[in-house]
Amino acid sequence: MWNFDATTSVLLMVDMQRDFVEAGRPMEVPMARERIPQMRQLVDGARAAGVPVIFTQHVLFDQFNVSPLESSNNPLLLTEGMRDGTDGIEIVDGLDPRAEDHYVRKHRYDAFYNTNLEVLLNTVRGYRNVDTLVIAGTLTEVCCESTARSAFMRDYKVAFAGESTGALSETAQTATLDAITRYFGRVLSNAEILRGFTEGSTEAGL
Repeated sequence: MWNFDATTSVLLMVDMQRDFVEAGRPMEVPMARERIPQMRQLVDGARAAGVPVIFTQHVLFDQFNVSPLESSNNPLLLTEGMRDGTDGIEIVDGLDPRAEDHYVRKHRYDAFYNTNLEVLLNTVRGYRNVDTLVIAGTLTEVCCESTARSAFMRDYKVAFAGESTGALSETAQTATLDAITRYFGRVLSNAEILRGFTEGSTEAGL
């Protein structure tokens, strides 16, 4: 049973962008919108504890199809959604994104793939001092899960925020939480994560 230590952790908030969250947007995820208050608890708790906050942004282009297999599964993405240079890629105001936070632009579900995330993790708290990713955001079953699996393969501890991730359905949410618990990390409540942030290091509930 590994410890959750705030001094070696970051909060990775996945794809909480306007095009994913706001009503009527191309990739609207109602559960993600409903859980903004819980996610904000984690953002505020991380900042209070000095835990770095990293926001990912899924970005597509009009000039060419930067993610052709993704758009083949969802043809809507050929014409709209998460476009570079639009307000759709902005992090929602409800999470209070700040200039001092960190931002990772990605073109695949996995936030590690062909991005600066791993370099950031290896340096943001000093040389290779991060060993735990607290993962929250949306979509639970797509980008959050893909990133969690990728983190596990790189030997990061995965603390998956069960109350602060949003899926397209309760069935999808439950399936991902079950897979994470069984194979890839630990599904934690907000209370457990915030206690870990506050106490610095804890085994309680982990």
